Parts: sequence; C-alpha cells; structure tokens
Amino acid sequence: MLSSSRRSFTTCQPQHGSYADTLPFLRINSNTRVIFQGFTGKQATANAKDSLAWGTKIVGGVTPGRTGEHIGLPVLPSVRQAMEQLKPDATAIYVAAHQAPGAIEEAIEAEVPLIVAVAEHIPVHDMLRIHSILKTQSKSRLVGPNSPGIISAVGKCRIGFQPLPCFSPGRVGIVAKSGTLSYETVASTTRAGLGQSLCIGVGGDMAPGTDMVEALSVLEKDPDTEAIALIGEIGGTGELEAAAWIKEYYSRSESPKPIVGLIAGVNEAPGHIMGHAGAFTFLGEPTAKAKITELEEAGVTLVNHPAKIGDILKAKLQGTGGLGTTTGSNPFASGTQRRQLHSMRGLGWRPLVAGPFVHKKPQHQQRRSIYLEANQCFDELRARGGINCGPYSGHGTRRLLAVGIDRSARSPAILVAPSIEDWIEEAQRTTAPVKSFPFDYRRGPDGLVIERIASHLQLSNKGDSAVDSLRRLIKTLTNLFYEKEGLLLTTHLVERLGEIKVVHARFAFDQASFRNGTPPDKIKAMHVRATDDPAEIEAERSGIVYVKLPGEDVTIGTLVNGAGLAMNTVDALADAGGKAANFLDTGGKATSETVKESFRTILQDPRVKVVFVNIFGGLTLGDMIARGIIMAFKELSLTVPVVVRIRGTNEEEGQKIIADSGLPLYAFDDFEEAAAKAIELSRK
Repeated sequence: MLSSSRRSFTTCQPQHGSYADTLPFLRINSNTRVIFQGFTGKQATANAKDSLAWGTKIVGGVTPGRTGEHIGLPVLPSVRQAMEQLKPDATAIYVAAHQAPGAIEEAIEAEVPLIVAVAEHIPVHDMLRIHSILKTQSKSRLVGPNSPGIISAVGKCRIGFQPLPCFSPGRVGIVAKSGTLSYETVASTTRAGLGQSLCIGVGGDMAPGTDMVEALSVLEKDPDTEAIALIGEIGGTGELEAAAWIKEYYSRSESPKPIVGLIAGVNEAPGHIMGHAGAFTFLGEPTAKAKITELEEAGVTLVNHPAKIGDILKAKLQGTGGLGTTTGSNPFASGTQRRQLHSMRGLGWRPLVAGPFVHKKPQHQQRRSIYLEANQCFDELRARGGINCGPYSGHGTRRLLAVGIDRSARSPAILVAPSIEDWIEEAQRTTAPVKSFPFDYRRGPDGLVIERIASHLQLSNKGDSAVDSLRRLIKTLTNLFYEKEGLLLTTHLVERLGEIKVVHARFAFDQASFRNGTPPDKIKAMHVRATDDPAEIEAERSGIVYVKLPGEDVTIGTLVNGAGLAMNTVDALADAGGKAANFLDTGGKATSETVKESFRTILQDPRVKVVFVNIFGGLTLGDMIARGIIMAFKELSLTVPVVVRIRGTNEEEGQKIIADSGLPLYAFDDFEEAAAKAIELSRK
C-alpha cells in the first residue's frame, strides 16, 4: 500500500453527518470571511488586492513561519491559528501544485468550511488520498483543483482568479469544468442583461472536490439563481450523471429553472489529453457526442459556443422558448450543438482499446503519463507476483481486468469486462461495458470485492486455483498502482489450465508525480518509451499544450488560452466550416515569450494558412498576449495573416496595443466575426 510522510487521518466514518452535508458551504456571499494560504506570494497578493477592491471580505492569510501583516491584514503561520483567531468561512489556496496537497490537508484538519484549490497538475494519487479523507468528515467542502474557483456576483465574493470586469450581479448560475468557457458564459449573460448569481468552477481535474451534480443541487436551491448554464467537456461521466439529475429535477419540479449547456471536445484528438488534467476519454467513458445526446434528452438546450448562452437563457426566462428558427448566412447562428454533429459516426462509448490508453499502435502518448509496454509489464508481473504471462495464442475468451480510477466515485477502482473484441482500428466500435468496483484509497480492495469481480468476469472455472490466481493478479496490480502512482494498469487475461494467464498488458503512470518532486528512484527502474511528436515535446518545454490535428486540408492554426476554450475553438470553427490544424493551450501562466513560442510551434506546420488567436483572460492578461503577438511578428517574420480576438482581463489594453502596432493584424472582440474572418483567410 501507499506509504506517505504526510499527516495521517482516521479511516473511520464520521459519527454524525457526511461529506454531502458540506454542500451549503458553497453558498458564499458578502458575509463570507476568506483567508489565503500562501498569502504573501506574488499571485495571492495580486489576487487578494483585486478581490478586496471588488468587495470580498478577506480577513487575513497564512504563510508558514510568518507572522505580522501583509497588505494591511494579519498573517499567521498555520491554518489552525488562522481558524482560531480570524474565524474564516473559506480559504483560497495559492501555492504550487507540489505544495497544494499538504495545504488542502492542513485546511481539512483545521475544519475550514470551504477550501478552494486552483492549482493544476496535482498528482492524482494525492487527490485520491484527499478524497478518502474528505469522505470521513462533514466539516469541510473542497472546490477544485485545476479550477478557477467559486464566485458570487450577487454577494461580491470571489475565491479564485476569475476576470472581475466580466461579472455583474444577476440571475444566472454557472457550473463549469472550464475556466475560460465559464468566463465566456459570464460575458454572454452580462451582455444579455441577465448577470450572474453563483458561479462554481468544478474544474478539469480527474478527481474534483465538487462535481457537477453537487453544484447543480446547490443552484437548484439558490434563491438568487433563476437559470443555469452547464459547461462540460470530454473526460469522465459527470455530464451523464448531471443529465440524469436534470431529468429527475424536471420531472419533480413544477417550475424548473431553464438550463443551457455546452460540451467541449467534440473534435478531440484520440490518444491525447486536451489540456486539462482530466480532459481525455478514459477506459469505458462516453464521448462528447454521447454527453450531448444525454443532456438534450434530459431537456437541456445545447449550444456550440458560450456566446449564445445569454440570449437563449434570456428568451427562456421571458417565456419565448430557445433558439427558434434561424435565418441568414451566419454559420454560428444555426441550431443547437447536436445539429452540428451530423457528420460524426455513431453515438456511444469509447471502446476498451481506444482513447488515451490504447493497446496497439498509438500515434502519440499522453504527456500526463509514462508507460510500460507489454513485455515490460509482463516482467513486472512475473517478478512481483509470479503471474503467468505470455502472448495470446488465439484460444480462449479474453477478459479485461484493470486497476484505474473511477472518476464518479473519486477513488481507485478495479475495472473489468467479461470479454474483449478483437482489435478494431475504428474508434466507433464498442465492446462489452466496463464495470467499476471502487475501493477506498487508504484501505485497498477487500475480499468481498474480489469475489464479485470473479463472478462478473464469468470464469468457467470457479475452482480455488482460478480465484486464487485472480486474487494474486489483483494484489500485484494494486501494489504496483500504489507504489508507482498508476493511472491505468490494464491487463487482458484468459483461463489457462484452471488458472488465470495474462496475455496482454499496458501500464500508465502519473507523470505529474514525477514533475512535482517525486523521488527519482520511484520510477527509475521503469523503461519509458517516448513517442510524442517532436513539436509537441518542444512546446511542452515552454509550458504549452500543443496537439497537431490530422488532415491534409486543415488550414487554421489556433492559439488559445485555456483548455476548454481551446477545445471549443476547434469545435466552433468546424461547425462554421473551418478546419483547425491544431489544438494549442498557452496555459494559465502564459507570458509574452510563451505567446511567441506558440507562434513558432504553430508555424512549423506547413498546412497553416492563417493563425487565429482567441484569448479570454483570467490569469492570462490581454495586454501580455498582445505584446507576445507583436514580439512574434518582429522576431519570426510572420508571412501568414493573423486574426486576433482578445477579451477578459486587460482586454482594452490588449486591444489598444494591437490597434496601435501598425502591423497587418485583423483585430476583433466578437468571436463569430473573428472566426468568420479566419475561415475566409484560410481559403485564399
């Protein structure tokens, strides 16, 4: 089992209450008392000043080893002392990813009611351990990580890094995986005169502290919320669970709040993580198209760009319906998101052999993961558990057994299927459903779970030897999962001479744990095969997530801040008849140099005829992006046209820099106009 030097918590269940009882803590308002962890850091300081000016009741903060004052507020050395002296209702955690798990645990120990973690790339095993802790208590609620945070426009309380100029007090509640798409939604509802009530950024992590259903249940009861915007994306089953919740909510409510939604990632690149830590289709998870269908069947109006959300919700609140019939030639004015998917083949679930953890001939590997191939996996299984391993002979039913992560349960799980089809290259082919058997992170799977797994696998040999060999395989996989911080350890097995034989294996481990300080000896014995595209590797060194999209006729290079917005930009361009050559997320901490390097990466692709820069700033500043564009023009001698759309934080400054540059740039603040221009230029 996992050993850790971090503080330990009791594994017993709480005597009174549960984690669900902490949902009311999400109802922040003007009276919410907020502290910052990492208070004296640069980002926390800037954020605190802006939030104070906006009206947030920040009462102080924590920096280990420090006491005194900072920006006129008290600084204390521990969260425990801050709780005793400042009596906060919430804490905002502004520390690096490798420090964030300890900061979250410290806040849980101190029983801070609401904990908001904004950091990206927290190792997934740290989050699984934290969820195991959260489930044993009823005093603290977590939002994040990999989240913009939570904000009440009505109560002027901001716990996160949302761009404040976009917000206005109003009636629309927002639940979003993507920060940038939530900002676009905020801007849309502000332009429509609706404003916002409570905006909950559940975030794009694999194991979020608050999920979509939990956030929806809070907005249902929020008296300030009259309508809801739901922003999802690829990865996980949260949107399907939200659809089931919405269907039940509409059936039991006499006057339900209208809900409009968007799903980003329809045009995902299979085998890649699309920016967010959890933005990939895991084993047995639904496609973006399947999520759209389920939400529409539940009664949600789906759109293909967040700029449409404000007007649609306004029409619904006024009782005039939704989109209605569209006229004219504007490609962005057409129907719902589902109507734009007529060329996609077959709804359904990703097959066992598709997605980011493919078992044969992957074009690219996930940067979230490091891998062992089949022969290396066999060596590990033999050495650790004496497991019988070897190539598939063609005889016997192949079954799936894997140790991975159940995103809905927010815990590790054993994933099984009683049969596996022959290898099929086409991603649309489906296989037997994958059944998940979650288990507590700190306790591991118990004997009863293993008995149920044996039954579900439909082994023909029910004897002790078959079950014992299955038990030994599960123990070996789970030990490896803990020790090497696994993401998905997959095996295919058959029955052989009354026992289990592994005929294929592929293991993926969390690279974030290595980047964020895991001791090298934890993975040094593994032979890792790097097969990423060279341009993608080079981009990653600059903090850029770049994915080259397939096709000979793709012509639009995209440069976007934020994974959700980058996915949606590719989707919306496709709906309008454009063809993006790449997905590119500059990252939340982009600099002018990052923007220049993004241009360099994009222009290495000879297919690109125009670059479309689509920025909606939160942490990313509009003026910084503009300076990066000017730098790229000067240093890279650009010969392709550039279309620029800048909104959000410092948008006016950024637009002015572009306007005053004297360079041949096409500048817009409206997405539809900018996209239409980029498509026009791409066809010349």
